[in-house]
Amino acid sequence: MARKELIGKVVSTYKNTVVVIVISLKSHPLYLKQVKKVTRLYAQGDDMRARVGDVVRIVETRPLSKLKRWRIVEVVSGGEE
Repeated sequence: MARKELIGKVVSTYKNTVVVIVISLKSHPLYLKQVKKVTRLYAQGDDMRARVGDVVRIVETRPLSKLKRWRIVEVVSGGEE
């Protein structure tokens, strides 16, 4: 079974954890308008290459703590430099 991969933006960092927001667009079933949904995911970031504002690729993993279910694979691009 393939693991889910998502791309999102880092909004906060902790000791070994980063908070990533993933934005998805869905079409409303009745009004057919595009609705934006923002999901906050907690990811493991041991080496802490990711900083606030970076775009990262995260992959689903086993439960690491109460909230952490994701792991950073790579930093796609840096933030505002």
